[in-house]
Amino acid sequence: MARKNFRLLEEKMGTERIAASNARVEQMITEMPLNRVREARNLTQAHLASILHKDQSAISQMERRSDMYVRTLADFIKALGGELEIRANFPDGSVRITGLGEQKNLV
Repeated sequence: MARKNFRLLEEKMGTERIAASNARVEQMITEMPLNRVREARNLTQAHLASILHKDQSAISQMERRSDMYVRTLADFIKALGGELEIRANFPDGSVRITGLGEQKNLV
C-alpha cells in the first residue's frame, strides 16, 4: 500500500473535520482510564503492585473497578508519580474539592 503524506490528506479534510479530529485527540490525552494512565507512565501492573505492596491481580481489579475509595485511588495515582485532584465542574466554574483522602494530623 502506498504511503500518503499526512499533510495532503489533511488538506482534503476541511476545517470542520480537522477541528473535530483535534478535539478527539485532546479528549484522548486529557481523559484516560487507570490502565492507560499506568501504561502512559511506563509502569507494568507487577511494578505498580510492588510499589503499593499488593498482588498484581489486585492492580488489575483496581483498574477495572468503576467504584473505589478516594484514598485507594489517591495511593494508586501517587504510586504513578502524580497527585489526585478532585474537581466539581459547574456551568459557572469549577471548584477543587479538598479534604478527601488526605491524611489529617491530629496532633
